Amino acid sequence: MTEVIDPRDVSWVAEFADVLQIGTRNMQNYALLKEVGKAGRPVLLKRGMYSTLEEWLNCAEYILSEGNPDVILCERGIRTFEKYTRNTLDLSAVPAIKELTHLPIIVDPTHSTGRISLIGPMSSAAVAAGADGLIIEVHNRPEEALCDADQALTPAMFEGIMAQIRPLKAFLESN
Repeated sequence: MTEVIDPRDVSWVAEFADVLQIGTRNMQNYALLKEVGKAGRPVLLKRGMYSTLEEWLNCAEYILSEGNPDVILCERGIRTFEKYTRNTLDLSAVPAIKELTHLPIIVDPTHSTGRISLIGPMSSAAVAAGADGLIIEVHNRPEEALCDADQALTPAMFEGIMAQIRPLKAFLESN
């Protein structure tokens, strides 16, 4: 998966990427949305930082209208007045989206919180809210990461979080 930001790049990026990502700042780039809708690749559409659920779903419609049924929504936090976290993770969006659409929704606790200490609890909360998946930054040496070093987990940290989530997921699926 890789982010594409320019409609002119969609066709060649689609040759190399399995999934095309539309980041928060391009959620309302309608020319880009229409172009990825034609690309024949699944599209991960991140929620815009100031967007309502209705606006987000309307943007997904631009992709769907071009014949691409493979849209994955990603809740990555919205901008609020809170400064402790990078963004405010809107977990109410997960069950709300499930009521409003058939599209899968994943959660990005890495970019929403911007804090390693919060990724585990927010991952668990996302699973409890019904998220279809998680997207989490992992790096073998986070201190050497070219971007997002402050919020990247080591593989061992990631495995620890997954060890906590697996029983929760199993419990939720059994009830």
